[in-house]
Amino acid sequence: MFKQIMVATDGSDHAQKAEDIAIELAKKLDAKVIAVHIMDEKLIYPFEVLEEEGKKILANVQAKGREKGVQVDEILIYGNPKNDMKKIADRSKADLIVIGHGKSGLEKFLIGSVAENTLKKVEIPVLVVK
Repeated sequence: MFKQIMVATDGSDHAQKAEDIAIELAKKLDAKVIAVHIMDEKLIYPFEVLEEEGKKILANVQAKGREKGVQVDEILIYGNPKNDMKKIADRSKADLIVIGHGKSGLEKFLIGSVAENTLKKVEIPVLVVK
């Protein structure tokens, strides 16, 4: 069924839940996890800070995968999380995306939702975790 499970993560609690679910699914389905972290180009931090944070987040997913015996590939890019999910899913040949969704109310209105944008743009199944 699913062989390439992409999980988008920003290290938040909701994203970590999505990571755990993606890894558990991959273990049960004998699939691979593709952990994706997009360094948001709109954030006003030095690139090196964003990169270091992204590497730590992906290393955490890698460790979870090792613990469960699941292969985890990593993708760390600089871009726009709302707009780049479809491109990454297409290029990585993902057949399922697992993504956390935790924003609500005014925060969601102001920032927009990566999960909702992903649902609208991709043509593969998306599992939204809250």
